[in-house]
Order: sequence, then C-alpha cells, then structure tokens
Amino acid sequence: MQFNPDGSEGKIYAEGLKNSVGLALYPNTNQIWASNNGRDWLGDNLPPEEINIIKEGRHYGWPFCYGDKIPDPKMGNASFCKNTEPPVFEMQAHSAPLGLTFYTGSQFPKEFHGDLFVAFHGSWNRSVPTGYKVIRIKIKDNKPISIEDFASGWLKGTTRTARPVGVLVNKDGSLLISDDSGGKIFRISYSK
Repeated sequence: MQFNPDGSEGKIYAEGLKNSVGLALYPNTNQIWASNNGRDWLGDNLPPEEINIIKEGRHYGWPFCYGDKIPDPKMGNASFCKNTEPPVFEMQAHSAPLGLTFYTGSQFPKEFHGDLFVAFHGSWNRSVPTGYKVIRIKIKDNKPISIEDFASGWLKGTTRTARPVGVLVNKDGSLLISDDSGGKIFRISYSK
C-alpha cells in the first residue's frame, strides 16, 4: 500500500506477495528489496523462499504462482503466471527469511560492502530442519550472484539454540542479529 503522508489516497503499490517480512532499501538504487516466505504443504523443497525487488504496479504471483513463474498445483494458471514478476533470487524452501539488511558499514572488508545479509528464522514443517542462520548474498552490478552461510551453528541435528529474526548494521560497522527464541542479540564484529 502507498499513502500520502496524511494517510489519504491509499493505493496498492505491488501485490502477489505472500509473506514479505523483511524490507530493505538497496543503497545504490533505493529499490525496495523484500524477503518472501513461500507457502507450506508442497513438500520439503518447494516452494523456494524469495528475494524480490518490489516495483510499483507489479504482481509477484501469490497465491497463483511461486518462484520463477511456476503455477501452484492447487491455484495455478500458467497464462497468468507468465506475466508475474519473478524473484531476483531464490533460497532453500522453509528456511523462513525474515530480516534483511545491506552492508553499509566500514568495519568489514570492502568485498562485503553492498552485500545483503538475511536472517533465516528456520523451518517448522520440514522433515530435516533448515535455516537457523544468517546468510550473505553477494551482490555484483546491483544483482545477487551467490549465497553463503555467514553466521550459523544454531542448529545441531534437530536441536536449535537460536532463531534469527532481524539483522542490521550497527554504527560501528558490526552486525547485530536478534533471536526470538532465546531473547538475545548477537553482535558480530570483524577483526584482522
């Protein structure tokens, strides 16, 4: 939704987003990037979680499609799906990406600058649990190119010790990660 500052003239900005919890402005372009949690009950590996760049007037597929314009088996319509906006990046199903932030600090090496950090809250309905970590999506030429674990170790077998929710850049350049299962905030700093 988009409104004037006084709350008037509300209009839909974009639609077809199931559960876009995390929002961040990409510093180079001021585009809105959003994490999106896919629906449940399509198995352990479907649908993928998504990173979307939110564009005015676009439809991102839900509930008719998921991922890169794939029709949902119960709701899908291939002709509708081909006109939806695909994600810019897909991630492991049921990892539950919540908070996200672009690294704008100066503490980490230059190769981290502008990369996207995403808190994976973790699965609740997958036969083998996944998530429970913070990942780094490397960005090159304003596009996501790869993914890697950044902070993990909160899942041992089926035992979890933390569920990351939010991630942000602290004023000293460290990363702060909130955990809603243990009521903690972790601080990750870089030292040479």
